[in-house]
Amino acid sequence: METAERDLRLEMLNSLLTTPHRKLEQVAEIHQLIVELDPIFYGHLAVWYQRYGDVRDHKEVFLAHLLTSNLTEHRDAGFMMLQEFPPYQVARVVDFMKQQQNKLPRSARTAVRRYLKVRESNPALFDRAALRGRKAMKHLYASLHIKPNERANAILFGDTPPDGSLANVLKQLAKAENAAEQARLIVEFKIPYAIAIGTIKQLTPVVLVALINSMTPQEAINNLKSLQTRGAMDHPEVKKLIDSKLEAASKSTRVSAFKAQVAADAGDFDADTVAQLEKVTNEQVKRRGAIARPTALLVDKSGSMENAIATGLQLAALISGITKAELFVYAFDTIPYAITARGKELTDWERAFQHINAGGGTSIGCALEVMRKKKQVVDQIIIVTDEGENAAPYFGEVYKTYCRELAIMPNVVIVRVGGHYDWVESQLKQQQAPVDTFTFAGDYYSLPNLVPMLTRPSRLDLLMEILDIPLPVREDK
Repeated sequence: METAERDLRLEMLNSLLTTPHRKLEQVAEIHQLIVELDPIFYGHLAVWYQRYGDVRDHKEVFLAHLLTSNLTEHRDAGFMMLQEFPPYQVARVVDFMKQQQNKLPRSARTAVRRYLKVRESNPALFDRAALRGRKAMKHLYASLHIKPNERANAILFGDTPPDGSLANVLKQLAKAENAAEQARLIVEFKIPYAIAIGTIKQLTPVVLVALINSMTPQEAINNLKSLQTRGAMDHPEVKKLIDSKLEAASKSTRVSAFKAQVAADAGDFDADTVAQLEKVTNEQVKRRGAIARPTALLVDKSGSMENAIATGLQLAALISGITKAELFVYAFDTIPYAITARGKELTDWERAFQHINAGGGTSIGCALEVMRKKKQVVDQIIIVTDEGENAAPYFGEVYKTYCRELAIMPNVVIVRVGGHYDWVESQLKQQQAPVDTFTFAGDYYSLPNLVPMLTRPSRLDLLMEILDIPLPVREDK
């Protein structure tokens, strides 16, 4: 039973490397299992992920399971955490509880009622929520049969927003005759870009400046392609303003690490903008901690391992930016290729990997054999592979010799890609070697979730850190 529970905890951490893209049912099963079998760990993990995790879908599933848990401490923590979510996520959590879990406990209803009433009592807070999440707010009131107050009803359901409300300002914005008036309204009332462009017929430089000024750094990244399409990059003053937002994004605590990279890949931006987006990614990843141990990254380039090469490249950039110790990178088929980059940026690693193509047989051990001969001593080895090893030297055998000769027993982290096996893992487990496996079936949004696994001395350290995080306590009962 102990082994099963330990594996379940690893499986739970593993599931955080997937990106469900709103298909929450894909990750629900493991959540359900662990909340029943190891509820104490689950509660702490939910709070830890809310603080350090990246993928919104997982945060929603965690919250739904806390709110429907049999443990009062879970429900109370969920009650408090729900208050911090934006309306569209609260609506998704409610729908998940109803549709996937077939229950909506009284405390969960009370949490949503509190959420709405707190916003009603603060007109500025309510207006901002209704402006960005109008559909979600209406859905919460209607689906849970919560009666809105008079002002909320006028804004959401009556379409008769009172003077001074943001909804009323939006009507004025639609009627404004000139760019100066539009810009004044946008600046004065901080109208979000996504809302304003649906209202304004023509975006002049004056209006663009007003819109970009009111953006958060994350919004600037999210809307970069849209801004480019609307000609924002063609005006030097507007472009300078966008650059300043991207600079702020690299220092912000509220920016997703790989959103910037995805934005860079999605647009046809100039070299300066791409470099800035990469800086955002690098700086955000560094915030997650540093790797203090010498590390080897071994990337499978054997036949049909294109996705291992792509994942390995991203991991190399991710790790090199946060490692304070030596990093050795090898690609391998039946012989190893040492890979060195001139810098630590993603573009440096893309250049270093540019001639690494998939092909040949698989000897995972060949890279470690070269490290043994060169006396390259590391504390952890990360292998990106499907574990389909079919040629000598075999990793399990080389690992034994490496440990004996260099008097060290490195942790092995296997990042599985594609249709995978458990060959290397089982060989290492027979030797009682420290090995963790993570199945990477997500996209680059979820890669930063690997960082906590690589920056802690061991998985036990990470699990203990998670258990040390206190659950929020509800004090109003």
